[in-house]
Amino acid sequence: MERTFAIIKPDAVAAGQSGQILAHIQKAGFRIAGMKMKRLSQLEAETFYGVHKERPFFGSLVTFMTEGPVVVLVLEAEGAIAKWRETMGATNPANAAEGTIRKMFATGIERNCVHGSDAPETAAVEIPFFFAGTELL
Repeated sequence: MERTFAIIKPDAVAAGQSGQILAHIQKAGFRIAGMKMKRLSQLEAETFYGVHKERPFFGSLVTFMTEGPVVVLVLEAEGAIAKWRETMGATNPANAAEGTIRKMFATGIERNCVHGSDAPETAAVEIPFFFAGTELL
């Protein structure tokens, strides 16, 4: 079994879509090993997305991720990282496959409702950023 990290972003939480997204996650065969709702501080968002610091969208990304609560998750399944990327759909919902979370719920490339680790190395950093080992079941 592999674990990956996921976020239901502020746009989806504000739109009341968290429950539908969680249902989709479970229907796709993931076990939720950890989950909590929180509001990211400016420092948390800047640190978490620090890899994008030099990109032109960094400021708007930090602003967006701190505008309201998020749901952070640890998902578990065989091949969880690739499976979650497929379940989310393309970053740009216009390019996302039918039935994917982003196709169903995202409103644009920047407000794309969910985040997911893109590699095992990324998941290994992202999971402990939000969860202590004792919080995972």
